This record gives sequence, structure tokens and C-alpha cells, in this order.
Amino acid sequence: MKSAYELAMERLNKIAPATKITAQQKAELADLDIRYTAKIAEREIALQNELTAAKGDMGTTESLRNRLASERKKLLAELEDKKDRIRAGKS
Repeated sequence: MKSAYELAMERLNKIAPATKITAQQKAELADLDIRYTAKIAEREIALQNELTAAKGDMGTTESLRNRLASERKKLLAELEDKKDRIRAGKS
């Protein structure tokens, strides 16, 4: 007799079969993670310096924080898009 977990996994594999990731794809995914982590850190440092310079101006500070959040979100979306392409085999 199969457990509920095993039955659920069988149904999931029928709907969306698991794909194997090659060693090259794993390396490309790791490289993307490293590059985008660096890009995000670079933007945070640059905007942190601007935040320090605009310490007294609340409007500017809020604007910079919003910009940082927006850029971070954009970079993370770009990263996931590139990862999806690699997983699909479309480097």
C-alpha cells in the first residue's frame, strides 16, 4: 500500500515530470547566483552611500529606499528569467 505522499508524488510527476539538470547547467546557475548577488550588493552599497549623504532629507531618503527596492526586484526577476532559460536548455 502506498502512502498519501507517494500517491501525490506520482500525480505530480504525471502533471509536471521532473527534469534532470546537467552539471553544466548547475555551474551556469551557480555563476548566475554569484553574479547577481554581486550586482545587488553593488547597487545596495551605491545607494547606501547616497542615503548617508541625504541623511537629513526624508523625501530623498524614502525615494532612494524605493529605488533600491525596485532595482533589487528587477534584478531578482531578471535572475529568475535567466535561470528558467537555463533549466529549459536555452542558454
